Amino acid sequence: MVSKDRIRRLRRVLVGWFAANGRDLPWRRTRDPYAVWVSEVMLQQTQVETVIPYYERFMRRFPTVAVLAAARLDAVLKCWEGLGYYGRARNLHRAAGMVMSQFGGEIPGEREALLRLPGVGAYTAGAIASIAFDRPEPIVDGNVMRVLCRLFRVHGDPRSGRTSRRLWEMATVLVPRRCPGIFNQALMELGALVCRPGEPDCGACPVRRLCEGRRHGEQARLPVRRLRKAIPKYTVVVGIVEKDGKVLIDRRPEGGLLGGLWEFPGGKRIGRESLKAALTRELREEMGIEVQVGPRVAVVDHAYSHFAIRLHAYRCQWLGGQPTGRSCTAWKWVRLKALTRYAFPAANREVIVALAK
Repeated sequence: MVSKDRIRRLRRVLVGWFAANGRDLPWRRTRDPYAVWVSEVMLQQTQVETVIPYYERFMRRFPTVAVLAAARLDAVLKCWEGLGYYGRARNLHRAAGMVMSQFGGEIPGEREALLRLPGVGAYTAGAIASIAFDRPEPIVDGNVMRVLCRLFRVHGDPRSGRTSRRLWEMATVLVPRRCPGIFNQALMELGALVCRPGEPDCGACPVRRLCEGRRHGEQARLPVRRLRKAIPKYTVVVGIVEKDGKVLIDRRPEGGLLGGLWEFPGGKRIGRESLKAALTRELREEMGIEVQVGPRVAVVDHAYSHFAIRLHAYRCQWLGGQPTGRSCTAWKWVRLKALTRYAFPAANREVIVALAK
């Protein structure tokens, strides 16, 4: 059990440190719930430096929840293009529609109401409620998890249910009623700047004297790391299918990986079949067309969270068949110069760059 005196000292020291050392980030210059929400969604599994230009562009393009709700999903995905984890963008768009239809256009401040929005989990709900509405709601993201494990010498796997619940209980006890958003941001900032993964910078830590992990010399070994399994790797083939000066693209189903994005048609190689045979088969099975496979224009290696691919792209000449799009929601013949109007996954964008050359 953490003493009340220790909690008070931790709060006071951490908030004072944050006031002097917190980074000047664009989403910290406002308490607009919509701006806080957009930033927190973008920051999920993405570094601050990467997020900043995307956040600024997104807020210029969709400055209010009403504008976002009224936008076409294609426009939202195009603005998000390159940031990855596109389910975040789809959920944000859907949730904006719910805010307009169910909450009168006002983003709710209550945690329970926020949790009803697509893509809003316990962390995001706590961040919005505390930062934008001054509600004393806890947060536990990767940075906070690491800080708490070291501060209180938590040896369990933080991803396990039991330890995760313990960390949330700690965060609930720590968050103050006064300025909870400032305190929560200070905890996150400490993890981002000082209590980093691996070897933390304990000499610069404002709460080092309160840290149980440091006192026992275990700060670099906490939190306990889960062994990662080797991820599978797949060989993928896609075709730049040409007909009458245009190329064929198709749109992925919204519910799956990279949902709603456009791509060049193709699929995985099976067994030992040749790359060109695999592409001919995939285009016949998935799009219902026959092609003459031509030269290869690009080879792209790309890693996702749970698997990796090596993508081979070939120019193809359409021979016959009307595209059916059995595994896509739409297809189009577009001119090469028009490809930049559509949102593509990262590997396909590299193919487009190769085509331009």
